[in-house]
Amino acid sequence: MGSDAIARRDVLRFRFHRHQLDREPDSAKSVTDVGLLDHGAQDTGPDGWAWALAVCGAPTKALRRGADPPEALAIAWTLRGAPHAYRRRDLSAVATATAPWSEADAAKRVFDAATSFRRGKIEVLDALGVIASTMRAIVTRPTVKGDMSRQLSDELGAPYVRYCKPCDATHIYEQPFRLAAPQAGLVLQPGTSPPVLDRVKGFRAPNCRHLGDEAEPTFDVVRNHLRFFGPTTVADVAGYIDSPKGDVKEHWPDDVEEVVVDNAKRFVLAGDGDDRPTSDGVVRLLGPFDPFLQLRDRELLAPDAAQRKDLWRTLGRPGAVVVDGEVLGTWRPKTSGDRLTVTIDLWRRPRSGERSQVDEHAARLAAFRGVALKAVIVT
Repeated sequence: MGSDAIARRDVLRFRFHRHQLDREPDSAKSVTDVGLLDHGAQDTGPDGWAWALAVCGAPTKALRRGADPPEALAIAWTLRGAPHAYRRRDLSAVATATAPWSEADAAKRVFDAATSFRRGKIEVLDALGVIASTMRAIVTRPTVKGDMSRQLSDELGAPYVRYCKPCDATHIYEQPFRLAAPQAGLVLQPGTSPPVLDRVKGFRAPNCRHLGDEAEPTFDVVRNHLRFFGPTTVADVAGYIDSPKGDVKEHWPDDVEEVVVDNAKRFVLAGDGDDRPTSDGVVRLLGPFDPFLQLRDRELLAPDAAQRKDLWRTLGRPGAVVVDGEVLGTWRPKTSGDRLTVTIDLWRRPRSGERSQVDEHAARLAAFRGVALKAVIVT
């Protein structure tokens, strides 16, 4: 980047590089040698966190479907209550960094549960602390989520529970349940459905009030959003974290620089403008919930409204074919027996070398899934 006015293309290339999507396949030293693990790789979709790390250069063999999950990694409910992969050794620091900053922040993150807590004259931060300590006492061995929920509901009662019409049952509010789990030192066993929660050995259970203020810079969620999704804005960071803009502004780093992208003011960490990507024509097939696609300024990545609607569908979301940060099109997998067909819907005509890279990356996906690649169909 390097100047006050930055082109959209350069922003996308910068983010692509910061996500390490331009690294050679299998070039990382280990599964933990991925920068995004400081911020978390969301575990949603059929290939989840494992493929998200593989496309960043992590060793595919160690992440392949059917392989034992690497002990060095763990899955925790954190930002937006979604499951994310982290280095196991970082979990205490992550629990601190992803905790609310204030009562207002906590209330926004737990949605409608905040109203129930207030009716019961309980501050949301206190409620999260109660839930966390109760969860930790319950989980002395691997515990299925439903069993945990029943025990929590029986022990805590109102105002921690609500009637759930789809379940036709009364149980604890979902979002406080999820947000309290990392504070209790609990993680999810990979690949379990329904989820199974387990204790983290040696976890330092923190106090659940204002932990976000004590975050280490490496795991600070605002700094990391600037680091991986810069140049960005206060509003985009707030949307990503599910926090009030006022709290994000209060925790905005001092070492930022103002830049202009498409005539709009944005911010980047000081010095990041000198980090210039060197890749040219690198193609990656990203999963539907890959971290690169979790940004809030979707118009920057996909300017066309119809393309945005397809890429970020509520149901049946496709993956993205991305070239140096620019979306080339979408992809959908279909497995029949032990054979995989990948259908590609391109938004523009592929340039020299791009189509062969699409085929190569589809073959990597098939190997990751432990099946043979039958065909790559381009429409």
